[in-house]
Amino acid sequence: MNTNRQRELVVVPGPAALAETAARRLLSRVKHTARGAVCLTGGSSPEGLYRLLAEQPWRDEVPWDRVHWFIGDERFVAENDPLSNMGMARRLFLDRVNAPRQNIHPIETATNYPEAAASLYVDELKSFYGAQRLDPARPLFDLVLMGLGSDGHTASLFPHSPALEENERWVVGVAKAGLEPFVPRVTLTFPALASSREMLFLVDGSNKRGVVRRVFSGEDLPARRAYCDGDLVWLLDRAAAPEDQHQHAL
Repeated sequence: MNTNRQRELVVVPGPAALAETAARRLLSRVKHTARGAVCLTGGSSPEGLYRLLAEQPWRDEVPWDRVHWFIGDERFVAENDPLSNMGMARRLFLDRVNAPRQNIHPIETATNYPEAAASLYVDELKSFYGAQRLDPARPLFDLVLMGLGSDGHTASLFPHSPALEENERWVVGVAKAGLEPFVPRVTLTFPALASSREMLFLVDGSNKRGVVRRVFSGEDLPARRAYCDGDLVWLLDRAAAPEDQHQHAL
């Protein structure tokens, strides 16, 4: 577990700059790969990025035919439900660009229970990766997007959840969410999320400043436990960044 890798902090003026900076970082990770893989996130923070990817000039820059899109966690609802994370990504950009259908990898929520969906997604990830075990020298993803909840959760890894201690399985079911919406979840675990060339946290808004400060001060929150085999980057807008971190502003 590479928990000691230095965290890079980037602070930008506001949500528009956050979306543009994230788009540039995403493009730099996938533009020249033979087969790229991006793990998306839900929540409000990536919405600006997703909208941007569907607009010019960004949509013409992404090699849609070579990039595969996965999801870091999912609410156990139908994909056309407003709560669906992949459903949001589809509405905001994937269905509006030339992303081949076979390159979009949602978590199957039509199963009977979250653990069944988790098992199916593990199989899909391992098939894409081409191995049963993760090799830190060969990342599963080129980029993993991460969010931050007001309670310090990330993906659907909530405080005090047994999933926080999972070191073997790549995906697990979460029977009870720790924060609204209180629906069951399916989430990638820390080892699977860490298997990336870059893990990029996207955090904006003054309502997140307090929990960002708690994470950066070392409190044992799920987002603090997140690690990456590649680069670990926190991209914040100025409103979300604690005052003592504004020196990192671009």
